[in-house]
Amino acid sequence: MGRSRTITLFLVFFLARNLFGQADRSPSLRKENPPLPPEEIIRKFAEKEEEFRKAREHYIYRQSVRIEVLELGGRRTGEEYVMVSDILFDDKGRRVEKVVKAPPSTLRSIILMPEDIQDIQNIYPFVLTISSISKYNLNYLGKEKVDELDTYVFDVNPKSIEKDERYFEGKIWVDEQDLQIVKTYGKTVYHITKKNRDARFPRFETYRENIDGKYWFPTYTKADDVLQFPTQNVRVREIVKYENYKRFEAEVKITVGDEVSPGEKKPSEK
Repeated sequence: MGRSRTITLFLVFFLARNLFGQADRSPSLRKENPPLPPEEIIRKFAEKEEEFRKAREHYIYRQSVRIEVLELGGRRTGEEYVMVSDILFDDKGRRVEKVVKAPPSTLRSIILMPEDIQDIQNIYPFVLTISSISKYNLNYLGKEKVDELDTYVFDVNPKSIEKDERYFEGKIWVDEQDLQIVKTYGKTVYHITKKNRDARFPRFETYRENIDGKYWFPTYTKADDVLQFPTQNVRVREIVKYENYKRFEAEVKITVGDEVSPGEKKPSEK
């Protein structure tokens, strides 16, 4: 996110610490050894995540995004961006986005950048698969309850930062039975250049739900962070919802030939 106007500075570090201190500290984390070596758990859940990634490519859903600028104390300022869209397939089976609602943005204190949209699509619903896990270091932290689920908790950070790539850094919670990510908390990290060095992006928390009895789909992301720009500090709240998941079934009409009544010969047989 970029900036365009200066707002009042006060209690910035206090607010930032209180907004995210609870997510960084996990008093319910249990320092228990898992039944399998952490490396084996990582391998198994990465395989499951690969299955989930492929399955999600066949689903349509509605995505709603609301980004608000708040006063540092939490009061709304009236600055917001709203986008509701359906993620569908066209008649050629290609993934498309159909905008359902997009009122004019009233954001003034920040500038929405293409990277913000990229994070909403790719980083917020973070998927750690066999093909991507080699890019990250994972450290097993222990077990923790997420609602009624018992989960393995891992610290995740990229091994290196490649130019033009965006990565996740934070923690993931992996269901011990289904071995899929059910919760994510962290931020986007990337190669800092002269062009983007003043950009800031919020920490976020994403929850998944079991949609079809087999896979856990991202359904809700919330970010509430004080972005510390070089000349101002802006509190931003983002809510992203992924709803109405439905498996896409292409309508295929197969025509073998003209129907022939019993006893009637085809033209080629006359």
